[in-house]
Amino acid sequence: MTEIRPKLTIPDLAIKKAAGERLAMVAVGEAMSAAWAERAGIDIIGIGDSLGMTLHGHENTLAITVDQMIDHAKAVRRGAPNTFTLVSMPYGSYGTADMAIINATRLIKEGGVEAVKLQGGREIAHIIEAVASAGVPVISHVGLLPHRVHQLGGFKMQGRTAEAALKIIDNAKAIEEAGAIGLEIEAMPYEVGKAVDEAVDIFTFSIGAGSAGTCQLLNGYDLIGAFDTFKPKFAKRYGNIAEVAENAFKAYAEDVRSGAFPDEDHSYKMKAEEIAKLEAALKRD
Repeated sequence: MTEIRPKLTIPDLAIKKAAGERLAMVAVGEAMSAAWAERAGIDIIGIGDSLGMTLHGHENTLAITVDQMIDHAKAVRRGAPNTFTLVSMPYGSYGTADMAIINATRLIKEGGVEAVKLQGGREIAHIIEAVASAGVPVISHVGLLPHRVHQLGGFKMQGRTAEAALKIIDNAKAIEEAGAIGLEIEAMPYEVGKAVDEAVDIFTFSIGAGSAGTCQLLNGYDLIGAFDTFKPKFAKRYGNIAEVAENAFKAYAEDVRSGAFPDEDHSYKMKAEEIAKLEAALKRD
């Protein structure tokens, strides 16, 4: 039987950061994958709006709505009730402080998660502060911000120069000062990610920043090989679910067309005497 570990709490995150303990986090958006992650001992599940690409087939994350994120959060919570879970606030849901508070509160109340995550640094510090002051545990995001994919000209590495790195570090400090409980470090050289982590006392997790941060994040659908439209440089595939699934569907279709499935082993049976009664009744009709 899989051991059920105590769910991490928000105070635990700060303790793990101070102790230098490494944690594993995956991003998934439905109950089945969440259950697999929990049984595997994953520490944190992130319900990222990257599911707009992996589960909904969009070309970026921008189309997903608050209502959709709530539905995905509910599904993940059902699949992984004993895992610390955070949910991304989708694009357009935190444009003002009042809007952010309303949507963040909905995500916590209706989605059943422990924290929400938005994207940005000093320029949205007042929004982070407002959400935190409203009693909602909030996390933000530095480096590659998928919500600004058009401004950035695509999903590109950030922090290429010392000047750019210093701006990222300044944004991290602003996030901490605004009252966030943590921040995500995405798509930058390890040296920059490490500097970001060292510049703040709050919990950090990274994706595409080497081993920087307290916690490592990978998209769950990347790491199991379920999402194969493209593979980010930083994603490591630990499985190839897409190939397994495609082969299974192919074998099934071949069996159906040849008449090999369903066979006797995969069909319900009726007692002989009941078959005789049915045939007799049908003849009378």
